[in-house]
Amino acid sequence: MTQGGVFDGADFGTKIAELEAMAGSEGFWNDSSRAEKLMAELKALKAHYEPWKDLTAEIDDLEVLLELAEDENDESQAAEIESGLKDIRSRYNKQNIYELMPGEVDRNGCFLMIHAGAGGTEACDWASMLYRMYIRWAERRNFSIEEVDMLEAEGGIKSATVQITGDYAYGYLKGESGVHRLVRISPFDSNARRHTSFASVYLFPVIDDSIEVDIRPEDLRVDTYRSGGAGGQHVNKTDSAVRMTHLPTGIVVACQNERSQIKNRATAMSMLKARLYEYYRQEKEKENERFAQEKKDISWGNQIRSYVFQPYTMVKDYRTKAEMGNIASVMDGDIDPFIEEYLRFAWKNNS
Repeated sequence: MTQGGVFDGADFGTKIAELEAMAGSEGFWNDSSRAEKLMAELKALKAHYEPWKDLTAEIDDLEVLLELAEDENDESQAAEIESGLKDIRSRYNKQNIYELMPGEVDRNGCFLMIHAGAGGTEACDWASMLYRMYIRWAERRNFSIEEVDMLEAEGGIKSATVQITGDYAYGYLKGESGVHRLVRISPFDSNARRHTSFASVYLFPVIDDSIEVDIRPEDLRVDTYRSGGAGGQHVNKTDSAVRMTHLPTGIVVACQNERSQIKNRATAMSMLKARLYEYYRQEKEKENERFAQEKKDISWGNQIRSYVFQPYTMVKDYRTKAEMGNIASVMDGDIDPFIEEYLRFAWKNNS
């Protein structure tokens, strides 16, 4: 359906026509589970196909307008044509990014996990800075954000998990997994010395009902405990927080954002499915090298990106070599240049 990252609508149009014919056939809704999956697939295909269809039609209209203006030597249409061309170019670039996210779960929401690494208080502060950066990025896109788990520490946070819901949230952010390194003059050092801190970021897709992840009851251990942090007396006096351990893989997830243990169980199970999906995907595709990279120590030599505040300002991605000097903008959520460059990098290396 794509060729070198460029949209090819013929296959999409054919597939949409096939699904529409199936949806209109007699007895389609007799198997409601299958019907719902097919309708979800149809909706996703249309959402992907129709913007390209509209864009193609507008390009054709603009070409007609340009030909008429040239034939009649009418320069009054120049401003309208230039404006239309600028709008088409902008929308084309945006749509073309979607072609770099063809994965089964790229369109889904995601769980974002941040862990402070080597560096003590410095690292906890750095983890909180990264947390704010990703929250600001999500807010810019009007994505919904829900805190799932938070472990606060002196100077910032030790670990945090949030669920980000929005179109292609996982596809955009999946390349952010890895170790992030900070270099700055420490605000916690009375001698104003330069410090290096580390934090890790992990991304997992939210798994919907159309994707099956088998979790046997005998493979699961569920522990409940009292939530910490803000929330009033009720939070601290009831065992509402939930921790789930998948025994065969050793994967552990926790949720304490709700007062209801039932809601925390549901969120924890969703997180576990996401973690297991990613784990099994890596096993199936034999991406052991990538998996090992994600599990390396959160320390020097393992970073995917550096954020340097002193003696100069620079954010550099070590995989794509992308750089930005405006570090204040990056920390305020302007990370799309790094995200898009990584998507192109990954596409090129996987093609």
